Amino acid sequence: MADKYVLKVTAGPTYADQTQIPINTESPTSISSSFATTSLTLRIQNYRGLPAGSPSTSPYFSTAPHTSDLYSLQFSFTPKEDVNGNDMVFGNDFDHPIRDKLPPGFQQAFNIVKWFIDPGLYGDVYADEPYLYGPMLSSINTLRIGGKDDRAREAEEEKRANAEVHLVEEGAEEGEGEESRHNSKVPATAAARKKHFLTEAHLKDFTFEKGREYACDFFNPYLDFNDFALRLPGYGLIPGITLPIISYWDGQPLRSHTLRYVLKNRKTDEPLWVVVFTLQPKEALDAENEKKDKTTSSETKPAIHTGSADDDLD
Repeated sequence: MADKYVLKVTAGPTYADQTQIPINTESPTSISSSFATTSLTLRIQNYRGLPAGSPSTSPYFSTAPHTSDLYSLQFSFTPKEDVNGNDMVFGNDFDHPIRDKLPPGFQQAFNIVKWFIDPGLYGDVYADEPYLYGPMLSSINTLRIGGKDDRAREAEEEKRANAEVHLVEEGAEEGEGEESRHNSKVPATAAARKKHFLTEAHLKDFTFEKGREYACDFFNPYLDFNDFALRLPGYGLIPGITLPIISYWDGQPLRSHTLRYVLKNRKTDEPLWVVVFTLQPKEALDAENEKKDKTTSSETKPAIHTGSADDDLD
């Protein structure tokens, strides 16, 4: 069924304010809101969606440790106000119920994800506006704490611009960033940091500081955006499972389907940014393109003179 769809990705500061973004380029998308400034780069392995002609891959996926990953949602953000670590959440949400469209095996898949991949995950998929969030500090794969100094930030941005592919590494920028990470008692490795922030008290002790940059990368080999399929490996006696999600989303399959990723302050319920993945039916897209082609053709077609021969001689 996935071959009947084409993927389009948009991003913006709110759910409604969205703009189509490039895929598999190292030119980040800038997002600005009242709450943060964000620079976002999205990579999808074997990409075959919009914009037409997008690269199908990125050097990111041939660089260790990402050779098995299927996507990377990489972003850096600078809050415009302090946000407590317990309030900054990252995950998926929907503006409509999905309880009647959940595929068989969903609960098993959710247990695997929560057990092996993200123990901090919580949510309610049976609500009228379902959601699955996790504390950003324990959910994100890599976290790098930067400084507040504009000159140091400009030097880091120049270094990123000159790299074939920019990878976010766990840690902190030299100097002020290192000091901030140390003072916040953030463990040095990603695994230790994620485990540390499964404790609510540790989350509450951390503050995302106004004016400080935080660089992150979220990636895994499980979610295939080209097919909207979740591919989870087996563990011990638990068999592997593949969920072709779009097959179960609707009794009328040829309609658009969306999946949203959001970084938000749950205390105020305000997003810092939102990325929307939309599977559009190819036949609807083809019809729209055909209509545009006809409109363009009629606008550029030369006028035909229908006067008599005598008119031409006057």
